[in-house]
Amino acid sequence: MLGLKLPTDPRWVNIVEKNIEEILTDHAYCEQKATSTAISLIVGFPEYTDLVQEMVALVKEEISHFKMVHDLILKNGWVLGRDRKDDYVLQLITFFPKGGSRTTQLVHRLLYAALIEARSCERFRLLSEELEDKSLAEFYRNLMVSEANHYTMFLGFARQYGDRTEVDKKWNDLLEYEAQIMQNLSKRETIHG
Repeated sequence: MLGLKLPTDPRWVNIVEKNIEEILTDHAYCEQKATSTAISLIVGFPEYTDLVQEMVALVKEEISHFKMVHDLILKNGWVLGRDRKDDYVLQLITFFPKGGSRTTQLVHRLLYAALIEARSCERFRLLSEELEDKSLAEFYRNLMVSEANHYTMFLGFARQYGDRTEVDKKWNDLLEYEAQIMQNLSKRETIHG
């Protein structure tokens, strides 16, 4: 369903289980960045009313996910660590050239967002199936559904606003590029890396 060209190596979960505090901190910041992305789409493209409406709902959902993760951190007696760079996203967003029309820029941002959500969904599925801590596995199972909905929403908007054939080609090319990035990742306790 997600179309990812390279699945995450299941051994990534073993890395995660050795430092749950670290994955939760990274996850919290991913939710915060997702909130920021939705806000930036509202600010940057206010004339797309249906997008704005969906992004308002997404801001509420993503910030509630941040709170859920933060509450889990606190429940374990930890504090939210500092944010760190996301190598996955930093590499991913170099794929499309800068510039172009506003519509092209919007489509590119929507495709990036769709892919980030798709990878998050795939990672959450893996955590929900493989984590030994069953309550944490259930936590990720519940979030996995939201990520899948976000992925399809962003991809749907990209197809709505851009030429469908061109958008689908860009999506496929981006998926191939992302698979190359993933070959060098899955070695750290981060949601995407």
